[in-house]
Amino acid sequence: MAHVITRPCCNDASCVSVCPVNCIHPTPDEPEFFTAEMLFIDPETCIDCGACIDECPVEAILPDDQLEERDEPYLQINADYYKDHDVEGGLVPPKKAPQLPDGELHVAIIGAGPAAFYAAEELVRKPQVKVDMFDRLPTPYGLVRAGVAPDHAPTKGVEKIFAATAAKRNFQYFLNVEVGKHITHAELVERYHAVIYAVGASTDKRLGLEGEDLSGSIPATEFVAWYNGHPDYADLDVDLSSERAVVVGNGNVALDVARILVSDPDELAKTDIADHALATLRESNVKEVVLLARRGVAQAAYTNSEFLALGDVEGVDVVIDPDELVLDPASEAALEDDTLDSTIATKVRLAREFAARPTTEGNRRIVFRFLVSPMELAGDGHVERLTCVRNVYAPGTERVAVTPSDERFDIDTGVVLRAIGYRGVPVIDMPFDDVNGVVPNTDGRVQVAADGEVVPGLFVTGWIKRGATGGIGMNRICGQETAEAVLKDYVAGAFSSPSTSRDDVADIVSDRGARRIDMDGWKAIDAAEKNAGKSAGRRRVKFVSLNEFEVAAGMEPVQ
Repeated sequence: MAHVITRPCCNDASCVSVCPVNCIHPTPDEPEFFTAEMLFIDPETCIDCGACIDECPVEAILPDDQLEERDEPYLQINADYYKDHDVEGGLVPPKKAPQLPDGELHVAIIGAGPAAFYAAEELVRKPQVKVDMFDRLPTPYGLVRAGVAPDHAPTKGVEKIFAATAAKRNFQYFLNVEVGKHITHAELVERYHAVIYAVGASTDKRLGLEGEDLSGSIPATEFVAWYNGHPDYADLDVDLSSERAVVVGNGNVALDVARILVSDPDELAKTDIADHALATLRESNVKEVVLLARRGVAQAAYTNSEFLALGDVEGVDVVIDPDELVLDPASEAALEDDTLDSTIATKVRLAREFAARPTTEGNRRIVFRFLVSPMELAGDGHVERLTCVRNVYAPGTERVAVTPSDERFDIDTGVVLRAIGYRGVPVIDMPFDDVNGVVPNTDGRVQVAADGEVVPGLFVTGWIKRGATGGIGMNRICGQETAEAVLKDYVAGAFSSPSTSRDDVADIVSDRGARRIDMDGWKAIDAAEKNAGKSAGRRRVKFVSLNEFEVAAGMEPVQ
């Protein structure tokens, strides 16, 4: 018997350090970790000790004799990774944190998403490090709460790790507090040895097409926030009166959007999806979602686990035209001689299996279109059609490139969602790289853009540090790297002592109108949402207005 990693894997890598035989790869020290879709257990090396099961925050690891039928493909997926990856066994030694000098180290973290918490987790291991975490929202956890799809509840299990960090005595929340409004950057710098910005990437990338701003053209970033109950998007106008929706993009977010649009609302009603979104989806006319991918299946951005899971959505057919599963010449040659990377080979195999499946009369449909680019959105004040062009592989290039053909066609639709990525926005009083959408930095240390000089005591982590790529696992490595930089710089004497005590921060934000939510307030909100969900058999029923959050936290309602 061996253990198997399945779809919920979040690349958190907690399992790696507890494996006594180093059979889980790629590890954070291996280059492949930064592009891996998930982690994999080597069935030839696994000794069935079960240590990884206890450590996994999202319950993604199972003994192979306990797999449900839908998870059985992961036996092959795990084994396939080791066909073209040579790894060595042996225990991975834990990293040792540096010995800190005497005295307290005060750190402010702006943002409460995964990267923020993974940085905080490293810092609060040292009792002398005091961490204050700020977020303008009344709730923590960032995209784990507002980005992870509601039907992916196991992935939200990482909240347990974050909650354990927040429960430390040397940690406190300043939720519902906006930096730049209730307290300035300069005031934070005066009161903390180090300030870490973990503000993510809060906007979307645009297509740059004519008609993109028509009603019915919606950024997937906003649509995801809408169905997840983000208070900023509770009133988003989502018109689902059309029978066909088009999603531009084919990453995991695109798959999430497509799946939510065609899932049975009665099934979604068992999740923590926002009630306003559920009501709209119950009235939806959408029967088909078309996903557009500029390149071919070998370059598809979604992960194999999310792609495979689409086949388990009740009442939904995954439709792929076999003629569109064209590979670039290099991938085709590698597939034929069995040298194609195992992850890509699995992607191609799964797509071909979906293409061969029969469809069922009356089912809703998710249709994949490869080698297609959008060209123009058109309609009389509202999206009515999307003009597209077929792409072909460009000959004579060393990299995989596509070029438009002469063949154009229209797709009739009333809603187009662009899911081509998130993008960071400038942070007040911080340098910013507008091309890459990040704050310039080295290992998390903020640099002055003009000359690259490091700003002592100022750090970034997460998507604002490296760009909007990678999920929870990557954010763990990123947050740890930044935390290590903070500790190293403190040991090296790189920080100036705060000129003012941080003891007045609560009074400052209160005087400026912030209705701060602390740990007790968040616990009350969390309990209220979960209690509301119990009677309906749901994980939680989310509040979506600031007034609801504040009342649940024990405050008087705003009149």
